[in-house]
Amino acid sequence: MISEFKGDYSWLSNFAPVKITLLGIEYPSVEHAYMSAKSDDIEWKKFCADVNNSAGKVKVKSREVKLVDNWETTKMGVMYYCLEQKFKQEPYMFRLKATKSQNIQEGNYFSDAFWGIDLKQNPNIGENNLGRMIMRIREGLK
Repeated sequence: MISEFKGDYSWLSNFAPVKITLLGIEYPSVEHAYMSAKSDDIEWKKFCADVNNSAGKVKVKSREVKLVDNWETTKMGVMYYCLEQKFKQEPYMFRLKATKSQNIQEGNYFSDAFWGIDLKQNPNIGENNLGRMIMRIREGLK
């Protein structure tokens, strides 16, 4: 089982460098692209697309943006779309296929039980939506 996106599996992280195009704009990672979709503000999208802004910086700053009205209903689709792009590119496609049928869990210590499993509170609690999406994409690559 892959329990965290660290060490040998850090390439699974949304922070890993990869070109993602969303609504005609190119971003330097899945995280940058995903966070850009939270707002319709063009200045926000430019900020997210700037390769000089780290994924971590974009994530923190995203807490300040006014969310698009339908964010809660579209965020899963946006994430899946970005992940599909990532895992259709090398070396990510090869690496994902090499995980074969391993369970992929986005275990984290920052209390995210929606996208992953909150290892700080309880390693059995969390929806692991990110891990499940990645495994679904892997199935489609076979």
